[in-house]
Amino acid sequence: MKQQLSPKINISLYWKCQFIGWSVAALYWEYRGFTRSTHFSWLLAALQFISDVVIYILLTHLYRNYALRHNFQNLNLGQLLKRIIPGAVVMGVAYTLATTVKLYLFQLWFFRSPAEAYADFFRQNAEAIFIGGTRLMSIWLLAYHMYHYAQREIRTSKENARLAIISREAQLSNLSAQLNPHFLFNSLNNIKALVIDNPKSARRAIDLLSDLLRTSLYNGEVMQISLRDEINLVKDYLELEKLRFEERLQFAINVDDDLTAIQIPRLCIQTLVENAIKHGIAKRKDGGLITICAEKTGGFVKITVQNPGNLEAGDDGVGLKNLRERLALEYKGRATFAITGELDDIVLATISIPSA
Repeated sequence: MKQQLSPKINISLYWKCQFIGWSVAALYWEYRGFTRSTHFSWLLAALQFISDVVIYILLTHLYRNYALRHNFQNLNLGQLLKRIIPGAVVMGVAYTLATTVKLYLFQLWFFRSPAEAYADFFRQNAEAIFIGGTRLMSIWLLAYHMYHYAQREIRTSKENARLAIISREAQLSNLSAQLNPHFLFNSLNNIKALVIDNPKSARRAIDLLSDLLRTSLYNGEVMQISLRDEINLVKDYLELEKLRFEERLQFAINVDDDLTAIQIPRLCIQTLVENAIKHGIAKRKDGGLITICAEKTGGFVKITVQNPGNLEAGDDGVGLKNLRERLALEYKGRATFAITGELDDIVLATISIPSA
C-alpha cells in the first residue's frame, strides 16, 4: 500500500522573518533578565517570551495591513520616507502602551501587590520604553519597506530589460520582413522596370526602400516615437508595397491632428499593417483596402487597422505576440490589444493606450 505524504506547509518569507526576528529579540531580553536578576523565574520568562513574540508580531502585522491597504509598496522613496518617520513614532507609542500594560500585569499576577498604580508605573518607565521601542520599530519599518522597495526596483529592472529585448526582437522582425527575399526581389524588380518607363517613380521607390532600411538599422534603441513619425514610416512602407500589389492595395489613414505628437511604441502600427498585408491583401485576388485610424476616446488613444480577410488560427504570429508583451510591460497592464474577425470578411486590430 502506497504511503500518502503529508502536504508540505509553505511559510512565506515575511512570516519566517517575523517569527525569527521577534523570537531572537525576546530571547535577548530574557537573557538580560537572567544575567541581571537574583530571583529569575523560568515560568515568568516563558510567559514574557511568548507574550513579547505575540504582541510585537501583532503590532507590526497590523501596520503591514495598513501599509498594503494604502499602497505604500508603490510609493517612491521620498513619499515612503514621509510615511515611515511618523509611522515609527506611532508604532513607538503603541509599543510603549502594550509593553507597560504587559509588564504591569505580570507584576500584578506574580507579585500580587504592586508598589504603585499603573499611572505611576507608566510615568516611571514610559520614556525609556518609548525610546527603545521607537528605535526597534524604526529598524523594523526600514527593513520591511527597504526590502519591498529593493524588490520593486529589481522587478522594474527586469521588466525594462525584457522590454528592451522585445523591442529589439520587434526591430529584427521588422527588418527581416523588409529584407524578405520576396519583398526585396519584387521591390528591386519594380524599380528596375520603372527606371526606363518612369525614372521619377524609380527614384522615389529607391528613396522609400533606403528610408525603411535606415529606420530599421539606426533607430533600434528607440522604444517610443511620436504617432506622426510612426504614420510616416507606415506611409513609406505602404507606398513601397503598392509597387508590388499595384491596384490590389489601397489604403486610407485617418488620424486626429491633436494626437500626432503623442508617444506610442515604435513599430506598433507597422506591425499591424504588415500583418494586414500578409494575411489579408496578399491572400485575396482582388486585394482590398487597409484603413488606419487613430482617435482619442476617454483617457485612451485608440488605434485601429482594418483590412479585408478572415481571421484564422496561426495569424497571431511572433510580431503580434511581441506587440502584446511590449504593451503589457510599457503600460503596466493599462494598454489593451485585440484582433477580431468582423462581419463581411473584415479583420480589425485595435490598440488602446493611455493618453497620459
